[in-house]
Amino acid sequence: MDNSSSSSGVGVLDKTMSVLDALESGPASLAQLVQITGLARPTAHRLAVALERHRMVTRDSQGRFILGPRLGELSISTGEDRLLAVATPVLTQLRDLTGESAQLYRRQGDVRVCVAASERASGLRDTVPVGSELPMNAGSAAQILLAWEDSERIRRSLRGAPFTAATLSQVRRRRWAQSVAEREQGVASVSAPITGPGGRVIAAVSISGPIERLGRSPGRLHAQAVTSAAEKINEALHSNEGQTR
Repeated sequence: MDNSSSSSGVGVLDKTMSVLDALESGPASLAQLVQITGLARPTAHRLAVALERHRMVTRDSQGRFILGPRLGELSISTGEDRLLAVATPVLTQLRDLTGESAQLYRRQGDVRVCVAASERASGLRDTVPVGSELPMNAGSAAQILLAWEDSERIRRSLRGAPFTAATLSQVRRRRWAQSVAEREQGVASVSAPITGPGGRVIAAVSISGPIERLGRSPGRLHAQAVTSAAEKINEALHSNEGQTR
């Protein structure tokens, strides 16, 4: 394969990109990578394994190389401004509808980060400042951001978590999550997923407040409102994607 027109002059970088380009069309065995890229077998193997360590490449159930989750995380970061522009007014509507503080969370490594919030104006409230880093093993937003991850990442994150694999299975089925005093005593929350290209979960929209108001089953009160807010954000994001293609 002649890549001279796209050569950067940095050999190892060009070879690495040829591996990623090859995987863009789907899973590939090492032999297929060698055939597609024209690289020597040891070189293709070394680069693919190095990319795997950085989560740019992973493997499917048949052991073939596929594009990894890190690429999706980087693409999310690229689209963050659009996500925030779409989500911010919806968070305000959700706050006004439920009377509770509303937040938007994204996963960054082993934590989740509050990237947008609309706070309840007065009375008892759960305030989560924008930029706050919260754990991935507690809270309804953590359940959402974890539920669609690969099994190994789920297994690691469940260590010490108050929820279980069965909980996450239920979250995937109903597409919303609730928590009561998981992240903080006296606080309850309800969350739903925001999806990006290919249906990948890229964020979680949430409401949170005192158990005194939300009760021990906060989903009964607010699951419909939160999932409707998530659908509004999803529709706007996917509509914008279609306009830019």
